[in-house]
Amino acid sequence: MILKTARTALLLGCAAVAVPALAETADSADSVDYGDREIEVRGNVLYSDQVNSVKTPTPIIDVPQSVTITTEEDILERGFTAIGQIVDYTPGVNNSQGEGHRDAIVFRGVRSTADFFIDGVRDDVQYYRGLYNLEQVEILRGPNALLFGRGGTGGILNRVTKKGALGETFGGGQIAVDTFGEFSIQGDINLAAGETVAVRLNAAYESLNNHRDFYDGERIGFNPTARIKLGASTLLDLSYEFADHDRFVDRGIPTGADGRPVEALEDVQFGDPEENFNELEAHLFRATLQHEFSDSLKGNFTAFYGDYDKVYSNFFTTDYDPATNIAELDGYIDTTVRQNLILTGNLIGEFETGGVGHTLLVGAEYINTSSDQDRFNSFFDTTQDDREFFLATRPLALRGNVGVNASGMPTTNSFTTDLNDFTQVEIDVFSAYIQDEIKPTDWLRVVVGARFDSFDIEVLNVPNNDLRTRKDEEFSPRGGLIIKPQENISIYASYSESFLPRSGEQFANINGNNDALAPDTFTNLEAGIKWDFMQGLSLTAAIFEIEQSSPQPNDNDPATLDVIDSKIQGFELQLQGQVTEGWFVSAGYSFLDGEQVDRSGPTGLRPRELPENMFSIWNRITLTDRIGIGLGLTHQDESFINNGNTAVLPAYTRIDAAAYFDVTDNWRFQVNLENLTDTLYFPNSHATHQATVGAPINARFAVTGRF
Repeated sequence: MILKTARTALLLGCAAVAVPALAETADSADSVDYGDREIEVRGNVLYSDQVNSVKTPTPIIDVPQSVTITTEEDILERGFTAIGQIVDYTPGVNNSQGEGHRDAIVFRGVRSTADFFIDGVRDDVQYYRGLYNLEQVEILRGPNALLFGRGGTGGILNRVTKKGALGETFGGGQIAVDTFGEFSIQGDINLAAGETVAVRLNAAYESLNNHRDFYDGERIGFNPTARIKLGASTLLDLSYEFADHDRFVDRGIPTGADGRPVEALEDVQFGDPEENFNELEAHLFRATLQHEFSDSLKGNFTAFYGDYDKVYSNFFTTDYDPATNIAELDGYIDTTVRQNLILTGNLIGEFETGGVGHTLLVGAEYINTSSDQDRFNSFFDTTQDDREFFLATRPLALRGNVGVNASGMPTTNSFTTDLNDFTQVEIDVFSAYIQDEIKPTDWLRVVVGARFDSFDIEVLNVPNNDLRTRKDEEFSPRGGLIIKPQENISIYASYSESFLPRSGEQFANINGNNDALAPDTFTNLEAGIKWDFMQGLSLTAAIFEIEQSSPQPNDNDPATLDVIDSKIQGFELQLQGQVTEGWFVSAGYSFLDGEQVDRSGPTGLRPRELPENMFSIWNRITLTDRIGIGLGLTHQDESFINNGNTAVLPAYTRIDAAAYFDVTDNWRFQVNLENLTDTLYFPNSHATHQATVGAPINARFAVTGRF
């Protein structure tokens, strides 16, 4: 019933935005015209330069860490349809494969599937996140523990959703199709009910397709919101989001004797067309109350509840013999049912003491997570095991759990025989934090603060009726120094600590010694400069170091812990803005270095998924009042697929392009071209024999309307 309602509302919404007579957008804010990019101004801060997730009214230039913001306009113009495409053009971060069923990002060498947030609230479930209802995407690198708690070591990604706009009535939408046959339609309608209530609906439908055999899917997003002005100083935002997502799970191709992806197998799909799938249904409720107690004291309270039901099933390659062209396949089906309740509140005060300015943030957070997850391994009747061997041919001789193995024998798999694990998890997290942004003089800012987290986990191993518990209480300090020789220049240094409980990002279990081990701890050091050296053009440079300390039982005396330290260092450079009236550029470069460490000390091995050099640039040039072009490049050095450094992702360079034609002031036609040179490349991986095959040259055609 919910699915039918979502489909109906989506079609109605998209139809509505196609009616030019709907309404005209009211002028409710000043604007600054940077060439063809109109950016809203609220107060004296450019909104696209405001970082929602830092919780205080601090412009990017005064935030002591690297930040990249991708706006709604950027998403539409660049033809982005996934978080991973934004990451491709962001310095210091790169994509991991995520086993073909989830967003997974490597933040400055730290791999994460859980450091995601919605409007500053934790969003740690593993899934692919849509972009249809976003105002901007914020990627913060460096120290984040004070604001976000556990994890967040190398960085976090925050999605800022669209809210109702008071006093305005407007609409917009986009219809797009690409050369693989993928089709999408999305709409955005805002209706004002007087000056105190606004209702907004964002909805999207995507029919998925790409270059790989058997790949298909469907994604629906439906997000009605309401903004209510309860008084002159009080604002209430309400939101419900429905997400329904089905797709084929593709875990790529194996590596050969040289440790590199076997290019001859680029068209072979190592999975079962019927049994490699991912299904997600999620219901997300958000309410945020904002109140201005005075001109200098503001507060906000957010309540979030998320209900997630997910299953993914897959076969994947675990070994490959080039001499015989035989691949070993493994598989499993995994189910997760999770509910997250998150309550968070903040007070932000701006005041002076003895001529010294302060922006004080005081906040608290409570998280309750209930998560049931189980996994069944594959079980082949021929091997009486979870693995079987198949000839690496196109198509693979396996469909609907029935196939012919490499020896020519019929084989059948069962996903109901071999239970790998079944756990039920309950988590309670209490957090309190305080931060003061101090302004002793016009040229100096000092940031000091700390966060306390109490992380209480209970894990029931259902088959063994084994209950394990652990409670961690951690203190995470943060300090920053910003020197401003001029208003448009900030030279900064920052320090922060973070932690990750030994139950991991997805806290599936604390079996073995994990319930006795203290969390992994991390320290972050960063120094850099931010310079708005032209109106609308900014430069950021940063150098950083991340150190991890991981307690491990001593091999000879398990009662004694060894603390193993490892480090990742790097450098980042980012240039973004209007070079001239008709030329917008976004460029980034990062250098990353690190070495694995064990009980014996440095190993000489490089951490996996850590390319030494990454570079990206996007140019948008306005040729006439109605015609523009875009040209971009993204490069990634080779990196190791595994920690043993025996498998390699080759370096690659991909060139992208775009062309825009504004048919009228309200209608735009555009084409976005990816991989213009039709390069065969392998952008990411999950394991030694699971390398993603990048898409060949393809084009996406879109019509966008705004009224």
